Amino acid sequence: MVAAVGDLILDEPDPASFLAPAAPVLRAADVTVGHVEVPHSTTTTQVSTDVPAPPADPAALTALREAGFDVVTLAGNHVFDAGEVGVTDTVAHARAAGLVPVGAGADLAEARRPAVVAAQGRSVGVLSYNCVGPRESWATSRKAGCAYVQVLTHYELDHASPGGPPRVYTFADPDSLEAMQDDVAALRAEVDVVLVALHKGVGHTPAAVAMYESPVARAAIDAGADAVFGHHAHILRGVEVWRGRPIFHGLGNFVTVTHALTPGGDGDSAERAAWAARRTELYGFAPDPAMPHYPFHPESRDTVVATCRFDRDGLVGAGIVPCRIDDAGRPVPQGPDSPAVDYLSDITRRARLNGRLVRRGDDWLVAGTTEETA
Repeated sequence: MVAAVGDLILDEPDPASFLAPAAPVLRAADVTVGHVEVPHSTTTTQVSTDVPAPPADPAALTALREAGFDVVTLAGNHVFDAGEVGVTDTVAHARAAGLVPVGAGADLAEARRPAVVAAQGRSVGVLSYNCVGPRESWATSRKAGCAYVQVLTHYELDHASPGGPPRVYTFADPDSLEAMQDDVAALRAEVDVVLVALHKGVGHTPAAVAMYESPVARAAIDAGADAVFGHHAHILRGVEVWRGRPIFHGLGNFVTVTHALTPGGDGDSAERAAWAARRTELYGFAPDPAMPHYPFHPESRDTVVATCRFDRDGLVGAGIVPCRIDDAGRPVPQGPDSPAVDYLSDITRRARLNGRLVRRGDDWLVAGTTEETA
């Protein structure tokens, strides 16, 4: 079984304590994948063109390995916040912790190189791409950074109201989309299971799935991926099934504990203060003041572990383990009657996705990924 979770930010003391409630689920999988959101480095360099994410303690990565993680995806919008040294340090520290990093590296070739691990006599390959930018985070042939799919945005004013709200069109640049598909097809020829992680989506906004998201995820499956896992929005997204393969459009937060987005204190940045002032205007929420280490949308506390089961012939079914992020910021697995199931079903319908959850005993499966749930 493969298990996957969304964003991981381990920027508070005792990171293992935040992972402890979910560790039995993570360790039970043959391969567990999660997305490391921020650099892990001792550098003080900050080069972010966005809200800066300071590097987290490299030692925190050991807690991920001890909790059951095998592969960490790194292609995201914050991986370059500490510059090239932050990227290469994160890769090196992940490997030293016993993890297999993917999606970032000293150059584009390394960033596009898949992670391959063995499990139960089968080989599992993982690829990771950043679909949200910024451009500075992208690797080149001579620059450290992450693998990416470039997404273009077009604003069209389709009514007689200059300055009014436009319609937004988003779509993948054909060349970078083709490069991703080439990577997937090449990996498909080498391993038994292909997984693709996409850092994508509209942040902090319930239910929304942007125009580009399904086409990019479907393109990965068309090229040979067995499953697609999304993250970045810091809130759960719906589920889609394409050609019998699951697309988890956004796995939301898992462990995301940090004071980096909470203004105040010595050494605070002007960018962080400006972000906090603008957050309510942009996204319509303010973090719970009782949880200064969890500066995210209240609906983001419903989350899941995505699961995919394989046999010698390929995928035999996908499902979820519903979880709830508690007041301490810890994702806690819940039983089959968890409200997270209803929440995921609701946002899937609101996004007009075709995913449907069906219960089998105490398990929740994604209909259409196996004959029993079709």
